[in-house]
Amino acid sequence: MNRLIAIVVALLLSVPALVYAQDSGAEASAPPAAAEAAGGDAAFAGFDAAFGAYVVGPMASVLFWDVMFWDNDKPDGNAFPLVVLWLVLGAIFFTLRMSFINLRGFLHAIEVTRGSYDNPDDPGEISHFQALASALSATVGLGNIAGVAIAVGVGGPGAVLWMIFAGFLGMSSKFVECTLGQMYRTVDDQGQVMGGPMRYLEIGLSDLGRARLGKVLAVIFALMCIGGSLGGGNMFQANQSFAAVSEVIPLFEGRGWLYGLLLALAVGAVILGGIKRIGMAAGVIVPVMCGIYVLAALWILLANASQVPAAVAIIVGEAFKPIAVGGGIVGVIVQGFKRAAFSNEAGIGSASIAHSAAATDEPVREGIVALLEPFIDTLIVCTMTGLVVVITGAYKMETGDGVLMTSAAFESVLPWFPLVLSFAVVSFAFSTMISWSYYGERCATYLFGPAASVPYKIIFLACVFLGSVFKLGNVLDFSDLMVLGMAFPNILGAVMLSSKVRAALDDYWGRLTSGAMPRVK
Repeated sequence: MNRLIAIVVALLLSVPALVYAQDSGAEASAPPAAAEAAGGDAAFAGFDAAFGAYVVGPMASVLFWDVMFWDNDKPDGNAFPLVVLWLVLGAIFFTLRMSFINLRGFLHAIEVTRGSYDNPDDPGEISHFQALASALSATVGLGNIAGVAIAVGVGGPGAVLWMIFAGFLGMSSKFVECTLGQMYRTVDDQGQVMGGPMRYLEIGLSDLGRARLGKVLAVIFALMCIGGSLGGGNMFQANQSFAAVSEVIPLFEGRGWLYGLLLALAVGAVILGGIKRIGMAAGVIVPVMCGIYVLAALWILLANASQVPAAVAIIVGEAFKPIAVGGGIVGVIVQGFKRAAFSNEAGIGSASIAHSAAATDEPVREGIVALLEPFIDTLIVCTMTGLVVVITGAYKMETGDGVLMTSAAFESVLPWFPLVLSFAVVSFAFSTMISWSYYGERCATYLFGPAASVPYKIIFLACVFLGSVFKLGNVLDFSDLMVLGMAFPNILGAVMLSSKVRAALDDYWGRLTSGAMPRVK
């Protein structure tokens, strides 16, 4: 039954592409690319153009319909993608519904992550910290380095403030979806955990008497997640990391195929070990690389301490610039929220797949741990990048390549940093890819059974190679299409199940504040 529904949904999603292909004829071309990666080998140009014309373009027109708020001489400036509005409204709803759990649960989240409530007898595969690290490894990456620079370059410095606001609201979205991931997880005969939106959409909505709707939403999410894992969680990472490496290592210049091959081998060595090996690798890579990157950003901010107040004033002023009310301010908000969502993935539902594997018998506790992700990812790392890009003026560069823009910003103060940044980019990309491979693999096995695990991993590794030679424009568009598209079924189901989360939260919080939940250590 699962396979039949998956096939039907896939066919429905392909209809717009087929119609578009028939209408556009042989002269169809790919959407304008934001930039080209250094590895855009000519041999793949035709395939890339077809990919953009027949896949990205038509599907984007269906899933990312623009909401128009008013008419004037520049209607494009008023376009607000439905998916961005969906994410914003969902995050606001969860923040209010859970009585600002993003604020009142913050300190407790730190205590849980430190292991104060860990119990070795709790069911699960990885610790709270490893679950947080695994989920962060999928979010802290090129979205923080390249995505922020792109948002500021396109939307202006004001986009940084809206990214911070989106990250704050997103903490509540992460709490809800990761709590649900734990509430409805299952464990197979081999001890592997199956959790995430595809489980709570199917089982949770079935409990509400919406079994058919739950099944359809679960299948759509799983298909989107597989596409997102191959696009945003894979090809985009390989593409941008190659762009950074080829700038400082002559060996890889013009040799995207070589870089892709080596990266695929490294990724394969980890993902074949499953979530436990992924959690161990992420637990080392994420703290080290976040530390290096944040320290470098702090160095630049301290070296330009006198300019920080002016930069903050520019960011705040551009976010609410009166002249922008005619339409431009909408574009700034869209860029900020869009890049924040692509960076921290709050409301997307992907993180709940990793957190469902955490060893705990308290679903709410894991949800509280998860709310730290947008704080670390967006409120700290993204803000650092945004300030550096604004202070150095790198956002004014006439390039759509976010990595090169960020590299130029750091290099203006630290001449040796491009080499370190290249290493950071590769590490972030690598950690993101290994986590997203797990997300996609779990969704593949949900749709097609355990036998789909190995074929999926083979396809994933092939996409590592292809991502190194694709043009950035199509890779980035496809990434946004799939990753952000996951928000539609996830938020709808999470809103419908929010009453169960609130009831569980009230019970947990009551026991915590009454002292009935003592620390283990």
